[in-house]
Amino acid sequence: MKRIKPLLPAISIFCIALLVRIIYNLTVARHYYPISDSLAYQVRAFYMLDEHCYCEAPHLVTVVRAPLWPFLIAGLSLIVGRANIFDRLFLCSVDAGTCLLIYLFARDLFNKRIGLVAGLIACIYPALYIYTGWMYTETLFTFLQTAICYCIFRIQRNEGTSRRLWILCGVLLGLLSLTRPNGILVIELVILWAAFLIWRKRLPKKVLLNVALTTLIACALIAPWTIRNYLVSHSFVPVAIGDGQVLIGAYNDKILTMNGYIGSWIRSGLVSQQGVKPLTTGSCQGYAACEVAIGNHETDVAIHWVKSHLNAIPQLMVYHLRNFFTPYTAEADMPLNRFSTGRSSKIVLAMSETFPIPIFLLAALGLVVTLRRYWRELFFAYLVVLSTLGEIQVFYGNARFRSPIEPILILLAAGALWWLTQTAPGTLRWKLSQHR
Repeated sequence: MKRIKPLLPAISIFCIALLVRIIYNLTVARHYYPISDSLAYQVRAFYMLDEHCYCEAPHLVTVVRAPLWPFLIAGLSLIVGRANIFDRLFLCSVDAGTCLLIYLFARDLFNKRIGLVAGLIACIYPALYIYTGWMYTETLFTFLQTAICYCIFRIQRNEGTSRRLWILCGVLLGLLSLTRPNGILVIELVILWAAFLIWRKRLPKKVLLNVALTTLIACALIAPWTIRNYLVSHSFVPVAIGDGQVLIGAYNDKILTMNGYIGSWIRSGLVSQQGVKPLTTGSCQGYAACEVAIGNHETDVAIHWVKSHLNAIPQLMVYHLRNFFTPYTAEADMPLNRFSTGRSSKIVLAMSETFPIPIFLLAALGLVVTLRRYWRELFFAYLVVLSTLGEIQVFYGNARFRSPIEPILILLAAGALWWLTQTAPGTLRWKLSQHR
């Protein structure tokens, strides 16, 4: 019992978070079935099981979409069956893990009480759990990126001496990159973080060897898939393509004028007047090679549009930022929208439209009041947030793209609560007591 007692807060946070997510999936998302992107992931998983190929149609090998989530769906299908409820319950467990990491991060950074508050906020925060019923990659990516942030925090606390943490970080970076292609950018952030802290003499120079080890492990996990992509497409595709489709959908005339799509994204089929060629195999060496060719062409078309509409770009950047910080952005495939008439859906929707606002405000306050004391511990988290903001400016803004940094926002909000309620040096109460 003495061994279990210190673990009770962490176990409680995980169990409460898991319960909330299971209830959501058995009420709001009870009748969910995959369509759109979630169907694309499921199709790839089932083709791996039935035809032993990573395909989007019979015998059509593809390099669109990262492989980790389809591989996990395939594995779950082998163990428990193909009903999508099992995939969503898996995501519930993953997201409960994210809540646990938020608790541990806030506990180690501030104190146990603030950690519990942060963990409980994460448990009921709809911007985290609504994606467990969606079968997209948001939940998995958010968990892996939060785990990397916490791992980097622990590495820094140990002054880079723990080889196990560096190895774990490398594995997490590789898995993150195989979840979404932009996960590779986080590898670069780790290198930048280490270089900066070594330059500031906050880490010893010998840490560079561990950074190289971490990078090597991440690349080793990604390399087999990169080789596979080259063999099927005859092009260098580290994880997956898709930037072209995103860019042409984010940079066209309609996203400046079409109601409901202002500063957002529209399917490339609706902007075909810009000269996007249909996907055919006649002019390419295979289906995957055609995907790469079409993706490159779409990128060129988007760049041409940007060059010819430079005056509209500043306004578009404002739209991207506005959409990014909109509390909730409706998605066609979201259970909240597909089953919007249910009482539980209305409750969660109301929470989704209101809960993020106080978190944004507290996070902004937390950023200011913790900057002086905790900037070193949170420096990597800052880099992650800045990188995410940079990505949505390049592509487009949407509330679901905020999901990977929601744990960091909750952590900063916890910092604000620490400053407002605690008596440690640097807090509001401590400063007031100094003037008495």
